[in-house]
Amino acid sequence: MPQDQYQTVREVADRLKVAEATVRNWIREGQLRAIDIGKGWRIADTDLANFLLSHQTAPKMPWAGLNGSRPEGDAKCRP
Repeated sequence: MPQDQYQTVREVADRLKVAEATVRNWIREGQLRAIDIGKGWRIADTDLANFLLSHQTAPKMPWAGLNGSRPEGDAKCRP
């Protein structure tokens, strides 16, 4: 990890468009790994990437409609 770049809580919050308190809660709850260097928390790029990967949703299927069904014309829908 010494080769990682580190970001402040504010930088992570700005990047993810969330409040700084939200980032601090993730750290406190153990969801986001961070180190306290005395002047505040620092988050390594790899730790942020791991956090984002663990919170991603399944990829959206190109054929999925609002109800998750296939379009009417799709041959795979027919019995």
